[in-house]
Amino acid sequence: MILVAIVAEMMEEYTALLARILEHIFQTAPFPRRIRFLILRNLPFVSGYPLPLPPPPPPPLIRAPAAYGL
Repeated sequence: MILVAIVAEMMEEYTALLARILEHIFQTAPFPRRIRFLILRNLPFVSGYPLPLPPPPPPPLIRAPAAYGL
C-alpha cells in the first residue's frame, strides 16, 4: 500500500512537471492562437489560474481561568 502511494505521488509530480514543460513549449509554438489556446486549456495542472489560499485556521479556544475562592 505504501509503495502504491509513493508511486502515485511520483506520477503526480511527473505529470505536473510535464504539463509545465508542455505549457512553456506551446506558449511560443508557431500555431494559430485558437489552436494554442485549445492545447493549453486541455493540459492538466496548467498554472493559468493560481490556486486560492486555504482559509486561516480557527482561533484557539481559550477558557477563562476558574474563579478560586468563590
